Amino acid sequence: MAAHDYYRQNSYYTSPQDDYARFGYRTDPPLPPLPSSAQSQSPFNDTTYPYKYPNPSQSYAGSQGRIHDDADPFEDENAIPMSGRRPKHDSNATIQPILPHQQEDPFVRDADPHKRRRRRRDKEKSGWFSGKITWVVYILSAVELVVFIAEIIKNAVLTGSPIEIHPSFNPMIGPSPYVLINMGARYPACMHNMPNVQNATMDISWPCPNATSTTGDSVTCSLSDLCGFNGVPNPHAGGSITDQPAPNQWWRFIIPIFLHAGIIHIGFNLLLQLTLGRDVEKLIGSVRFAIVYIAAGIFGFVLGGNYAANGIASCGCSGSLFGILAITLLDLLYTWKERKSPIKDLLFIIADVVIAFVLGLLPGLDNFSHIGGFLMGLVLGVCILRSPAVIASRKQSVDHTTAARYSGLPPTTNPSHHREEGLKGFLRAPLTFFQNRKTIWWSWWLVRAAALIACLVGFILLIENFYKEDANRCSW
Repeated sequence: MAAHDYYRQNSYYTSPQDDYARFGYRTDPPLPPLPSSAQSQSPFNDTTYPYKYPNPSQSYAGSQGRIHDDADPFEDENAIPMSGRRPKHDSNATIQPILPHQQEDPFVRDADPHKRRRRRRDKEKSGWFSGKITWVVYILSAVELVVFIAEIIKNAVLTGSPIEIHPSFNPMIGPSPYVLINMGARYPACMHNMPNVQNATMDISWPCPNATSTTGDSVTCSLSDLCGFNGVPNPHAGGSITDQPAPNQWWRFIIPIFLHAGIIHIGFNLLLQLTLGRDVEKLIGSVRFAIVYIAAGIFGFVLGGNYAANGIASCGCSGSLFGILAITLLDLLYTWKERKSPIKDLLFIIADVVIAFVLGLLPGLDNFSHIGGFLMGLVLGVCILRSPAVIASRKQSVDHTTAARYSGLPPTTNPSHHREEGLKGFLRAPLTFFQNRKTIWWSWWLVRAAALIACLVGFILLIENFYKEDANRCSW
């Protein structure tokens, strides 16, 4: 090293390559090329120390593109890295084979952990009692189950059997229809004046709640005894259709939602409610789910009260569940292209509808309640569900569209717009909620308003028609 320092101080022994490497430029005229024999190394040639003097074949500029730039110590392959980071745009940073985007290699350490976490979370959320707690479904199911147990107990106390076996067998495996009427099933004679009842020419013998036959003491009760709930005015022979006070147990449009005709009836309804009902409550929220459930059930019994046979007692939450089926159908149509197998989902809905209509032919149920619940569910679904993606998408701003066209990338919507949808977005920023809306979006809101108004008008007309006291009332 001493000899090396000695020769370094003497400019005579300094090679042109040294000056070239140290200064990055030349001020003297270029020298003629050396003969090939001069390329042999000499003990006085300082280029034999590559670690001190860079190779003259390298670029004049450093790694950052500037003249006289110092060498980057991180680019030296012999340097010990202080951290595991690599340059952001270093093409040598990728040392493993690149897999296709869809292909998943479980042995790759750098695989996206969010995908695995999301997949694990989806597995954990599957099941009846996992994920978001659907309070409304659980409370309604518990109430209906408790009420059905009370029906069985009351039927056992009154008739001596938990299910009806006399005078006929209940195919639903449940209490007798007279017990159901006494507990609040929809029965028109307990709700308003009826032809051939209030204006009958002779006294009518009504079955008792504890009836086990069609003759004798089992059919010696009054209408007030059968209806219960503190009774109703009893009709008398030679009366009029306009007699007052009239039976007015209006709550029989509501209470029957929680009554069921038998084990088969409540079993099918609870199965559908704890599966499809939970999904819909997660979709629209507990408050809106409760509104749809109760409104569809009431509207179904109102429609059935107008068009079903007068002497039939009806009960069950099937009308409410048909409203939930309507919500599911609308959501399927709104997200048809986003689903993996929409045909399978549609067939599932059709199967539920067919089974429910078959059960509606049995005693204690009527299909008019199913139809009414489905219609109410459709109307409320249009009003409370989010608009379809095609309708809800906003107009692209001029600057955003122009930038997307010149960049060659497809125009995308602002991610913040997703937070601006719905009631929360309207309450957070009312003006932003209405910005850049398409014409079809405004038209869709007119359709929603018209559907809601038509629903209210239809409900009022059906109630008015049900309580008409003349022979001109509309019937099936």
